[in-house]
Amino acid sequence: MRETHVIVGAGLAGITAAATLRAEGFGGRVVVIGDEDRAPYPRPPLSKQVVSGELPVERLLLRPAAWYASKDIEYRGGVTVTALDTSARTVSFGEGTGSLAYDRLLLATGGRPRRLPGTEDLPGVHTLRTAEDAAAIRDRLGPGRRLLVVGAGFLGAELAANARTLGTDVTVLEAAPLPLTRSLPPLLGRLYARIHRDQGVDLRTGIGVNRLVAAGDGLRAVGTDGRLYPIKGPADTVVVAVGIQPNTELAAAAGIAVDDGIVVDEYCRTSAPAAFAAGDVANHPNPLLGHRVRLEHWQNAQHQGAAAARNMLGNEQPFTEVPWVWSDQYGLNLQIAGLPDPGDDVVLRGDPDSNSFTALLLRDGVLSGAIGMDRGDDIRIARRLIQQRCRPDRDLLGDDERPLDLFLAAEPKPEPATP
Repeated sequence: MRETHVIVGAGLAGITAAATLRAEGFGGRVVVIGDEDRAPYPRPPLSKQVVSGELPVERLLLRPAAWYASKDIEYRGGVTVTALDTSARTVSFGEGTGSLAYDRLLLATGGRPRRLPGTEDLPGVHTLRTAEDAAAIRDRLGPGRRLLVVGAGFLGAELAANARTLGTDVTVLEAAPLPLTRSLPPLLGRLYARIHRDQGVDLRTGIGVNRLVAAGDGLRAVGTDGRLYPIKGPADTVVVAVGIQPNTELAAAAGIAVDDGIVVDEYCRTSAPAAFAAGDVANHPNPLLGHRVRLEHWQNAQHQGAAAARNMLGNEQPFTEVPWVWSDQYGLNLQIAGLPDPGDDVVLRGDPDSNSFTALLLRDGVLSGAIGMDRGDDIRIARRLIQQRCRPDRDLLGDDERPLDLFLAAEPKPEPATP
C-alpha cells in the first residue's frame, strides 16, 4: 500500500517539505492541509511590496496552481485540523468531517500575531500576518492618513518605512530603548533610529502601550509615560507588530513536547513517533549557536522544511546552519547572519553613516554574527566564517581593504570518485 505523508501547515516550510518529498523520489500520497482558503503564498512581501502597492495580493503564490496536480500533491485549503492522535496516527478535522491516517506527519503550523489585550474587536486595529491583513492596511495608507505602529522589530520597522514612503504620517512606539533590539547590537539600533527619524517617522522608544482609546474618528494609545500617541492627533489605523505566538496547541493537546514552540531534535523529530516539525513553530538545537532556538525567518522555514522532509524519508540528516535574514527599508538592504546578541563585540568595516558597511560580531573571540547594509557579498562570506567558527585577528578583521574571504580556512575537497 502507498504510504501517506501529511503536512499540517501550508506556509513556506510545509510547501517546501512537500516539494522535497517528491524531489527525493517519494511515490506515496502527499497531503498538505492549510487553514487559509487560498493558494499558499510567501509572507515576506506582505510588509514590503504588498503594503507599498508594488505587488497585488492576487499575485502572491509559493507555487503556480497547476504545480500541485503536476506533482500529485493534494492541497486542502480552508481546512482546520482540530486534533491529532499520535498513537493511531490520524489527524481529525472536527466533528462529522472525518479524519485522515498518516504514516509520517509534519507539523508546520507557524504562528499567529500577538495582540494587545482588549483590542481584538476594536475597529481600526490590525495585525500583519496574512494577505488579507496586508491588503486591508495598504488601503489605509497614503498622504493625509495617520498610522500608529506598536513595535519596532523587523515587521514594524518595514511597515513604518513603506507607509512613510507613501506619504503617511507615521508614529512608532517601542518599549525597548532602541528599535530592532532582538536583532541588532545597540550601535546598529541607534543607526536605524536615526534613519527612521530622518525620514520623518515619529519614533518613540522606551515607551510601551497601556491601552488604546477612541479619539474622535480614530484611535490613540495611552503610553506607559502617561501621554497620548500619536502626539499630532488620532491615528486612522493602528498596527500591532509585537511578534508572533507559535501555534503549539494542536501538538500540546496530543501530548507532544512544547516549549516556546514544538520541541524537535536535530533531525526535526518531535517527541511523538513518526511526527516531525519545521518552520516558525519548531524549537530546534543549533550547535553553531550553542543553544536551542526558534527562528521566524524565511531561510530557516525553507531549509528546515526540506530537511524535515528528507528525515521523514529516513535519511537521518541533521539540520544545522547559520541563520540568515534580511530587511529592506527606505531602499537600504540589511542582512544579518548568525544570531546577534547586544553584548557582542562589534568590529566595523566601513562607515555606518555612509549606509554601506559591515558589522562583524565577536563572542569570546569567535565570529558569531555579521550585519551588513548594502553589503551582501560580505554577509555571504561571513556565513561561511561563522560556520567554520573563525577566530580572526580583531585588528585585521576591521581593515576594510582586506577582503573577508582571506579569513576563510581551506575547506575539504570532495574525495575523487572511485573508478
